[in-house]
Amino acid sequence: MNTIEKIILLENRLLAAIQTGDVEDLNELLHEDLLFNLPNGVTITKAMDMETYTSGKMAVNSIIPAEQQINLINDTAVVSVKIELKAVYNSQSIEGIFRYLRVWKVFDQEWKVIAGSCVAI
Repeated sequence: MNTIEKIILLENRLLAAIQTGDVEDLNELLHEDLLFNLPNGVTITKAMDMETYTSGKMAVNSIIPAEQQINLINDTAVVSVKIELKAVYNSQSIEGIFRYLRVWKVFDQEWKVIAGSCVAI
């Protein structure tokens, strides 16, 4: 399996973990020093992101990816993907199409998400 195929599998695994709230898989895929920019401009850490799932504040009903583009730069992969999202966060409905940018990097032969952002489109 080449690196692009590996990143595609990891992206699918990440989206499945987000949809099912699989905190074990999310914990494994996200780097401890992750920074992620939300659509409202707030920057969150891995601990903050994990808390939304462990607390039950976030429930994803559907997450449909499209238009995925992956650029490899040495031991780093930059992923741009359009996602149709239907979810509930803190009892508020979230429904729309978003553009995600995620950065994956290799640590001890394991790929981890180190950064990301999301904007509504």
